[in-house]
Amino acid sequence: ALAASGGGAAGLCPLLPVLLLLLPGLAAGAAGMLQPRDTPSRERRELGGLWSFRADLSPGRDAGFAQRWYRRPLRQTGPVIDMPVPASFNDITQDPSLENYIGWVWYEKEVLLPLRWLQGDPAPRVVLRFGSAHYYSIVWVNGVQVVEHEGGHLPFEADISSVVQGSPGPLCRITVALNNTLTPHTLPPGSIQYMTDKSRYPKNYFVQNIRFDFFNYAGIHRPVVLYTTPAAYIDDITVTATSSDTVAVVHYQVSVVGSTADSLSLSLRDQEGKVVATGDGPVGELKVLNPNLWWPYLMHENPGYLYSLEVKMQARVGGELLEDVYTLPVGIRTVHVTSTQFLINGRPFYFHGVNKHEDADIRGKGLDWPLIVKDFNLLRWLGANSFRTSHYPYAEEIMDLCDAYGIVVIDESPGVGIKLPESFGNKSLQHHLAVMEELVRRDKNRPSVVMWSVANEPASELPPAAHYFKTVIAHTKALDPSRPVTFVTDANYALDRGAPYVDVICVNSYFSWYHDPGHLEVIPLQLTAQFENWYKMYQKPIIQSEYGADSVPGLHSDPPMMFSEEYQQAMLRGYHSVLDKKRKEYVIGELIWNFADFMTNQGTTRVLGNKKGIFTRQRQPKAAAFVLRDRYWKLANESSCLPPVITSHSLFL
Repeated sequence: ALAASGGGAAGLCPLLPVLLLLLPGLAAGAAGMLQPRDTPSRERRELGGLWSFRADLSPGRDAGFAQRWYRRPLRQTGPVIDMPVPASFNDITQDPSLENYIGWVWYEKEVLLPLRWLQGDPAPRVVLRFGSAHYYSIVWVNGVQVVEHEGGHLPFEADISSVVQGSPGPLCRITVALNNTLTPHTLPPGSIQYMTDKSRYPKNYFVQNIRFDFFNYAGIHRPVVLYTTPAAYIDDITVTATSSDTVAVVHYQVSVVGSTADSLSLSLRDQEGKVVATGDGPVGELKVLNPNLWWPYLMHENPGYLYSLEVKMQARVGGELLEDVYTLPVGIRTVHVTSTQFLINGRPFYFHGVNKHEDADIRGKGLDWPLIVKDFNLLRWLGANSFRTSHYPYAEEIMDLCDAYGIVVIDESPGVGIKLPESFGNKSLQHHLAVMEELVRRDKNRPSVVMWSVANEPASELPPAAHYFKTVIAHTKALDPSRPVTFVTDANYALDRGAPYVDVICVNSYFSWYHDPGHLEVIPLQLTAQFENWYKMYQKPIIQSEYGADSVPGLHSDPPMMFSEEYQQAMLRGYHSVLDKKRKEYVIGELIWNFADFMTNQGTTRVLGNKKGIFTRQRQPKAAAFVLRDRYWKLANESSCLPPVITSHSLFL
């Protein structure tokens, strides 16, 4: 458990100060969530770098609200330090209390806006967007509250035009109050436990309990962006595709805000810039002859093919004709699930990939471009064609590369650690539905996303889980009928109350590790029984969504013993021998746990984090990486439509 001294019920409950401060009409609405891009009609400015930072160390964690720190520059309220954005704040300083801090922290950045953003009739719309901030955020601009948002892994934004254009000058002071407290009703859930034994703990001592096995990093984790649109603008675009051998149909829907569009035109361009289809109006379809389909990595000689859909709108506002232009990458591909197969573009697809974490030294979960590119080079070196965003949505920048490189994604919500009965109640359910709306809205147009996962390892054997997952899955399907939906289970096949509602069974198991530790000989019998029981009961395709073993780099043992590199290799081979039999029947994928070592809470079973990575936290390979690499390239050769000369060296990256 994380620990911090001080605290109070009011200061640690994310909702109480929010309820006191909420202003009408300022909460984040259900508008479109198009990724900010520079276009002929739009500008964007990233606000990365050093921000002023202050943790609220008052006993109730509520001094910032009581003293209204947002009313004046944060440096005038007391001591501040420099804090990089994007980054987690936990590992940046040498202060152990900040590493384990729970409660409200404050960020602030002052920027000068271009005069062209503040002038004109009509003046442009100015929007402030956060890629993500963990967990509960309240944002002020020049002392005026503009947005608040619950959830640590998805973007939120606010139209700040009236605030900045009504200010006497171009200075824009952005203040963020951020709370990382988790409760039974947050996603992921958690709980605060007060230690009342005064003989063992200081006054007001508490810990944050969590039921997931990764560190609860906090901070502004992804880019903060200011961007502009015209006063009338393209708010949202939805695309889906159907295709045959010779023709594809891209169905589109465009929404416009600010005025009725005088004209709305669409042009679909291939990678050479040639226009291959055009359309008019907010709803319609584009027919593409002899389309270049979006294929996964190693399934086609040109994976990740993306067209560009340019949407151009003209509208009259205040007598002036305004134009807005937005370009959306579009991949043409289809997904279909049968009782034994997962089909992409009508061809069987086998997931041979990984589970990952947004996690690295010093920056925690903060977005880091060198690390992202390194990870994708390692994925392609490994021969991995897919990963699951365990256990929360990943950054848009990561998803962009999945689209471009042909890496298939199971897009997972932050529904990890849903274990307590109270976390299945209506309050939690309503928030989970809202999170799925945000996730689908953000990633609905991504060809790399082939399936939604609504949760990981919930207590799905509990009676309330049936209604809970039936509701969440039905809601997700209503939001996006084009993709299958799953959740990842570790429950007994005969007791799981959510499994009847999924399209694909995703099962986690750790035979010879958490179960019968040290006994590699049990894997063939237990894993075979697992697959046969699940398939007999549900007649749905199965993914081995997690399996693995901890290994300490450089620790060797023969015969293999737990935590040695040899044991990790032996466990993998034990699973692979069963997977090779069952993938010829109804098993459609295998995802190793984990791609790289990652940080967890301190505990007696963890030595500087979880060591189940096939790469170290610094992205150096363990022996298991080479076992997996040989296997994945073998699988790629078996399933590829390319000549069977692909080797792990012929596409060395």
